[in-house]
Amino acid sequence: MIKGVILDVDGTVVRGDEALPGAREGLDWIREAGLRRLFVSNNPTKEPAAYERRFARAGFEVAVDEVLTAATVTTRYLAERHGDDRHYVVGEEGLRSILREAGLDVTADPAEATVLVASIDRAFDYDELCVAMRVLREESVPFVGTDPDMVIPAAEGDVPGSGAVIHAIAGVVGRDPDAVLGKPSAFARDLVQSRIGLDPGECLVVGDRLDTDIAMGADAGMKTGLVRTGVTDEATLAGSAVEPDYVLDSLSDLPGIDEFA
Repeated sequence: MIKGVILDVDGTVVRGDEALPGAREGLDWIREAGLRRLFVSNNPTKEPAAYERRFARAGFEVAVDEVLTAATVTTRYLAERHGDDRHYVVGEEGLRSILREAGLDVTADPAEATVLVASIDRAFDYDELCVAMRVLREESVPFVGTDPDMVIPAAEGDVPGSGAVIHAIAGVVGRDPDAVLGKPSAFARDLVQSRIGLDPGECLVVGDRLDTDIAMGADAGMKTGLVRTGVTDEATLAGSAVEPDYVLDSLSDLPGIDEFA
């Protein structure tokens, strides 16, 4: 019996600041059914308060404590594992600000870095790739990625995400990251489950990505629902080893799932 819904954001509820078709009906039904809900985004540049404002612009009332982002997950991970380190961030100022606000030491000097954090960076270039190589020349320096998303949905269409930057760095340094956070990582999964406060069998994960949303839910032992409003097309679904329990045209199809309380 499902008592809580874990929802992806981009491609599932909104695109840009606009509500996706069926999203309003689906969220209204979740509220009326008295289900717990948690919104989980792989965006590493925004804190939950920014999503509260973004949802409001789309016409939804969502509280800060109902939102978890890759920035939240990354901050928690670094605080627990690398709280005394100096972090060099290949990423955007939004992520740096979030890390600093959490009390983490963020340095602009590659020579001082004892951890490299890689994330989406719209200004990423050859020079920054060279800097990342220098930081990671010492194999003892941890290499942490915020999230694995190769592409992300934006108002203007799909654009490269954190995964593209992480893969570029991994390719030139010749080693994989020590951790890639966000969905579907075990660290994110545990944080999600702790936040929603339900047993895995009582949760449904709904999202538009097989390799992040659906994989995280499946790994956790939760039910999963793929929506067709985002990046996954029929060919990708047919060829994937990750299979959702349900395929929905949009969030408005949620009431048709027979496992809700």
